[in-house]
Amino acid sequence: MCFCVVARQFEKISRKQETSEHAGCGGSYYFSMNSTVLVGGHVSVAGGVMSAFENAKAIGANFFQIFTGSPRIWRGSETTDAIAEKFRAELFTGQSGVKGFVTHASYLINLATSDSELLEKSVSLLSDNVKSASKLGAAGIVLHVGSHKGAGLDATLGTIGESLAKVMSVCDGPIRILLENTAGAGGSVGKSFEELARVIEVIKGDARVGVCIDTQHLFASGMTYATMADADTVVDRFIKVLGLERLGCVHLNDSKAGPGSLRDRHENLGEGLIGSEALGNIISHPKLTGVP
Repeated sequence: MCFCVVARQFEKISRKQETSEHAGCGGSYYFSMNSTVLVGGHVSVAGGVMSAFENAKAIGANFFQIFTGSPRIWRGSETTDAIAEKFRAELFTGQSGVKGFVTHASYLINLATSDSELLEKSVSLLSDNVKSASKLGAAGIVLHVGSHKGAGLDATLGTIGESLAKVMSVCDGPIRILLENTAGAGGSVGKSFEELARVIEVIKGDARVGVCIDTQHLFASGMTYATMADADTVVDRFIKVLGLERLGCVHLNDSKAGPGSLRDRHENLGEGLIGSEALGNIISHPKLTGVP
């Protein structure tokens, strides 16, 4: 869905008011296309990472997400200095209209596993993913922490912390690892803001670790935002538990699964069980202005 369509959709469904200030739980939000709106999608890098810019342009995006390697194989993708220099030049000249991007780590990574071999491979692959993202100039790398397979967060929290510390030791520049919230199935870590906060706490609040909110995962984990008052509750809870400065980006998805189902099932915007109005309550929240 292109940038202009998303903007029109949420401009239409967000109840407007004369000022851009939030009017409280019974009030409304004002949404408009302006320079602070950063929106796009996950784009293909088939043929090389430079293709991301053309693919982003095709959907009207000014922000995008990419994989730097196949998300389903145990091998990182090397980014050469020449390609990285060309990519960063395209990004920072602004000629493409793109104002930034994030990458997404491999789906195979599991920092919560009790399997030592799997953990070693996960740390190695995530380190490669982080190096590539940093080299290209990404604002962050989105990460699914993994699953403790029913052992409980307490049993694996130390392992997660040690693993993240190892990975962050190879970080260069301002890139952040963005922990994504989960729908909650299968012992996945991050089904609540509190769980994400515990992970950040175990690494001593390192500023290089942030959060990515996925709206479908929020919904499936039981956090709804059908009204603006509900959206206030979600955003205020995030701020209280994690702090707004931790929010690196939002994955905007509708849901095929019901609220509290714990099922990770995405749907096209406005076509799922969340619906356009509820999604608009989140995307137009004034405290999230400027968040990609």
